[in-house]
Amino acid sequence: MSQYPLRVPDYLLDQAREAAKEENVSINQLFLAFISDGMGQRRALRSLQERAARGDPARALALLGSLPDHGPEPDDRMPEALQSEKRR
Repeated sequence: MSQYPLRVPDYLLDQAREAAKEENVSINQLFLAFISDGMGQRRALRSLQERAARGDPARALALLGSLPDHGPEPDDRMPEALQSEKRR
């Protein structure tokens, strides 16, 4: 495992100490958990961006346009209160 010196503003370190105490973990464990979560979110966002870049909106719209015109399922209908707000 590698080491990396990290400079943290005092206010943030105070918050991290408190959070680590509440979670009953070390500050190091807390930071590693936060970094791991952040990296996972970053990977997920990148993956979604890559998939979106491969998408073909014209083809998707053509596919949707070829489907029969059916209204929404009863459970998928917009509530009346929201329909009146949308019309405004």
